[in-house]
Amino acid sequence: MQPIEFKWVAVQTTFSNESEQSDMTTLVLGSTGQLGRELQRLDPDLTAVGRSSGFDLAHPEDCLKAILELRPTAVINAAAYTQVDKAESEESIATLINHLGPEACAKACAELGIPFVHLSTDYVFPGDKVGAYIESDPIGPKNAYGRTKAAGEQAVRAANPNSKIIRTAWVFSSFGNNFVKTMLRLAETRDEIGVVSDQIGCPTWAHDLAKACLVAAAEPRYGGTYHFAGNGQTSWAGFAEAIFACAQPLNLPSARVRPIRTIDYPTPAYRPPNSVLSSDSFSQTFGHKPADWQESLEKCMVEIGAAQRIA
Repeated sequence: MQPIEFKWVAVQTTFSNESEQSDMTTLVLGSTGQLGRELQRLDPDLTAVGRSSGFDLAHPEDCLKAILELRPTAVINAAAYTQVDKAESEESIATLINHLGPEACAKACAELGIPFVHLSTDYVFPGDKVGAYIESDPIGPKNAYGRTKAAGEQAVRAANPNSKIIRTAWVFSSFGNNFVKTMLRLAETRDEIGVVSDQIGCPTWAHDLAKACLVAAAEPRYGGTYHFAGNGQTSWAGFAEAIFACAQPLNLPSARVRPIRTIDYPTPAYRPPNSVLSSDSFSQTFGHKPADWQESLEKCMVEIGAAQRIA
């Protein structure tokens, strides 16, 4: 597994507390991932450090000590072990990064009395519900990745009841590896791509998710578990069709989509057929609604097209 880097990110935000405005310095873990990079993009004046500063979730005690030494005013944990299939054979490593590391961070934030925002996943659910999952639905992960994330949620809640756990799904961006980038890469050499059509979810732009994380981190109240995912739902095949519809006018690679069933594309880890999350509770609590996933995809594709032209 590649080393995971973390960076300290100084994000200036404000919140109202008894009519006083306070600047916040937020510690963001996971700067090289999609969400971490979007968080950095939202502030042009970021201060970043690497793993040498002690932010390796595989070493929980080091993370706890580092947070206590830096004394930020909020922490966003955007880092995770997300290799879903590989987690089936590396559950112990995934447990360190997705469970024990976040638990240590939550403890440090509890000691400092500061907000802790922890990212989780739709994979904590079994995926067999009819309709969108809400926060109070019973969890029941069916793969190793989901089990480690569910254990992380429980540990974070126990260590710091004021933590804000944000479950999300189907994250994409112009950065790194994700479904959008994979489809465009495959279309470079294929005229037709088989894509699963019997799994549904809410594609979520990392940029929109980053805004939600900053809103949550700026609010010292309202600890609990929330969902935040793109507005609307589709299948992976529908998502791919939308990607290629956006790609054509931007002169990006495009291909025909051939819908297939999950059974036709076996993977080491179980994939939930329903990953749809309702974001109503987050929107009502924090006053920040997710954007429609199609609109977000169009903006992301424009970014990808611009980057291709520069390259």
